[in-house]
Amino acid sequence: MLILFLIAALVAVVATALVITRVNAVHALLYFIVSLLAMALIFFLLGAPFVAALEVIVYAGAIMVLFVFVVMMLNLGPHAVEQERRWLSPTAWAGPALLALILLIEVGYVLWNAQGVNMPNAAIPPVQVSLTLFGPYLLAVELASMLLLAGLVGAYHLGRRRLHWEAEEEDA
Repeated sequence: MLILFLIAALVAVVATALVITRVNAVHALLYFIVSLLAMALIFFLLGAPFVAALEVIVYAGAIMVLFVFVVMMLNLGPHAVEQERRWLSPTAWAGPALLALILLIEVGYVLWNAQGVNMPNAAIPPVQVSLTLFGPYLLAVELASMLLLAGLVGAYHLGRRRLHWEAEEEDA
């Protein structure tokens, strides 16, 4: 199990480093999805299947839809569409596909050889996760929610178009 954990951790670290270093936002999103899936596999290997499922559903699913909405909201026009077509070449998918294939092989191995892998005896129930999150870690959860709210408000102000009368008032 240690080897599986180390492989998933390596994939997560590499994918996260590639998210940070990519200039193209679409490429960064592809690596970000792989990083989130690697984290879900790590949670599963540590005996928290509920948290792993939440990682896939909430982050790899819902957050990625949010990013798609942001890209749609920007609406950069036909020039941006053509540029994205050039960026989404098959070579752009090679890195995320390779890392995702490594994770898929690892998940297949874990599911196929469930008896051979030393999983914890008891899975952590959702009640225990919620009691922990909203007990000793309540401040961290609330700070994270405030940070997400600040990011949402900042994204709104950065993304909104200036109204004609606002531009005239600032110019005067």
